Amino acid sequence: MSPTVPQSPRAVATPCVKVCVVDGASSLCLGCYRTLSEIGGWSALTDDERAAIMAELPSRKDRVDSAFW
Repeated sequence: MSPTVPQSPRAVATPCVKVCVVDGASSLCLGCYRTLSEIGGWSALTDDERAAIMAELPSRKDRVDSAFW
């Protein structure tokens, strides 16, 4: 009998990179570009909700980066 491989409860993984610093101006984490609310509620979100947030992250990063540079 082959061992079973546990599957992830969600298909969309977290974007967390373990750099948790929240920018006061944008209220976004500078590591993953999510809000504190999104970070705190991530495990309760559906795959569609997670995917929608993931799709927004590149533009959030660009917006925050342009404010610094």
